[in-house]
Amino acid sequence: MTASTIRPSVLFVCVHNAGRSQMAAGWLRHLADDAIEVRSAGSLPGDQVNPAAVAAMAEVGIDISDQRPKVLTTDAVEASDVVITMGCGDACPIFPGKRYLDWSLEDPAGQGVAAVRPIRDEIETRIRGLLADLLPAARSGQATSRPRPT
Repeated sequence: MTASTIRPSVLFVCVHNAGRSQMAAGWLRHLADDAIEVRSAGSLPGDQVNPAAVAAMAEVGIDISDQRPKVLTTDAVEASDVVITMGCGDACPIFPGKRYLDWSLEDPAGQGVAAVRPIRDEIETRIRGLLADLLPAARSGQATSRPRPT
């Protein structure tokens, strides 16, 4: 696979698909535009995206309010080049030829916006590293920068 012929595909997985995986997907969509196909899912999806995660992302100009938690399917894993898990444990199916990363991040469930901000910022750092790995343009410093909260 080359980035010029096929878009890489990334799947973010956490238990409820309501916080960490939604923020990660939001960051990647924002920073990669259409250069990467982005998916997110949960092993036991919640009813809605965590309102504190929505608020924390809005502070940096990224709207994830229209997202809904989705159930993790075998098809989603099969269709992805990179699968990034965030606390889903053994619920994530493993397929040969896929790249798996496990990001150990604090769960924002039940926390306020102030507690979610450092999680959001850690996810941004990891997403920027992932972009540099997946897209040559990101390696040369052409990735978009984000607005800082005032």
